[in-house]
Amino acid sequence: MPRVSEEHLERRRQQILDAARRCFARKGFHETSMQDVFAESGLSAGAVYRYFNSKDDLIGALASQTTVTLRALMTELIRSEPLPTPDVLVAALAEHVTARSGPDDPVRLVPQAWALALVHPDAAEYVKEAILAIRNCWYEYTERMRDAGWLPADADIHAVATAIMGVIPGFMLQHLIIGDIDPQTLARGLRTLLPYGPAT
Repeated sequence: MPRVSEEHLERRRQQILDAARRCFARKGFHETSMQDVFAESGLSAGAVYRYFNSKDDLIGALASQTTVTLRALMTELIRSEPLPTPDVLVAALAEHVTARSGPDDPVRLVPQAWALALVHPDAAEYVKEAILAIRNCWYEYTERMRDAGWLPADADIHAVATAIMGVIPGFMLQHLIIGDIDPQTLARGLRTLLPYGPAT
């Protein structure tokens, strides 16, 4: 009998993660059972447990996966020429968040993962890792702003990066819960608060 290909295994793993993501987005982590995931994926318990030992494993995998595309977009924008101003960068990230925040979409999992991390040590490790990876992107951007002369040469890179990092989570919560904010509103606010940029 031929061995199952790595590609097949990865497709099956992603099928399970996609099913879990839809369940978690609709019902929340706590209200979703493994039986819900079995039913949503169309797979048997044995097939699912071959890849994930528990709901916690699914949550951890999704928490890590959810930020991958955001980090990829951030890295691309941060390293582009010319360097995007903060309002342009944040608007692009907010557009990305908005496009992925529908009823079954991964952005809806992010605040749930934050809450879970406060009470679940294993989840906290996954979430902390994802947050630090995003923060490293902001460090890189802040260094490039300093090198471009948009910040003082002696700017506290850590302070600036940690401050600006809060913008996207704040947008995410307002967008998901209140629903009265859009990326361009966020960009206008930043242009008012942070009026630095390339010399003209």
